[in-house]
Amino acid sequence: MTDMATPASSHLFLDRLRDGNLTMMMGLRSARTPDAVRIARATGHEAVMIDLEHSSMSIDVAAQLAATAADLGILPFVRIPEREYGAIGRLLDGGAQGIIAPRVETAEEARLIARACRFAPRGQRSQLAMVPQLGMHPLPATELNPRLDDATVVVILVETPIGVANAEAIAAVDGVDLLAIGANDLSAELGIPGRFDHPRMYDAVATVAEACRRHGKLLMLGGISDVTILDTLMPLGICPLQLTGTDSDILYSGAQSRVERISTWFRFSAHATRKEDQR
Repeated sequence: MTDMATPASSHLFLDRLRDGNLTMMMGLRSARTPDAVRIARATGHEAVMIDLEHSSMSIDVAAQLAATAADLGILPFVRIPEREYGAIGRLLDGGAQGIIAPRVETAEEARLIARACRFAPRGQRSQLAMVPQLGMHPLPATELNPRLDDATVVVILVETPIGVANAEAIAAVDGVDLLAIGANDLSAELGIPGRFDHPRMYDAVATVAEACRRHGKLLMLGGISDVTILDTLMPLGICPLQLTGTDSDILYSGAQSRVERISTWFRFSAHATRKEDQR
């Protein structure tokens, strides 16, 4: 009989972050095939974030990408559309091991997310017997439920001043593993779009970081690529989970780099010189 698949433990992933180990996650927004997941793994990423909030991707495609990631040994997160709680169970059943919930503003909203991610009595995830994370082996609830609960990471995105004000209560919710600040949306909501070095942004990050510290939760900061600003904010208590970029902006950056390299070569090559001589 084939050995049963073992999904990655959320505790191992979270302990890696608590130990201060850099952990890189690649965003998938435009990709629709497993090639992007394989590239993420080949380039040293430990996780992928499949983005349903900012894409037209279907749940079916997201589940297939997540299942591929799990098979390759990297943790598949899915960022769900805002307040679409019904999608959570379908994504977890299809292969996702982490749920990222955007624009959460209250403890009650965070509680709904956390409970949708785990089985009773801790939550209210609907029962099933076969999932790709466990190799599609039929299992009784007594075995399947704790294994999947252990493998699931719940991330709450704080992106508004209301969310910041309620960070203490959100961080206290059972079943929430990690809070994350979406810097782009939060800075816009604070009236300082893109000004990540503004004192209001610093104070907001510090408030959420302190709430996480008091309740033993991790805090991720996303959306800031300026390392000078990151150097200022990281000491507040930010964990080393870094989003390296989305597939679309990585493709743009790579394409731009290739064009610049080939253009530079051509300008100084013999081909360009001969063309000038012929004029």
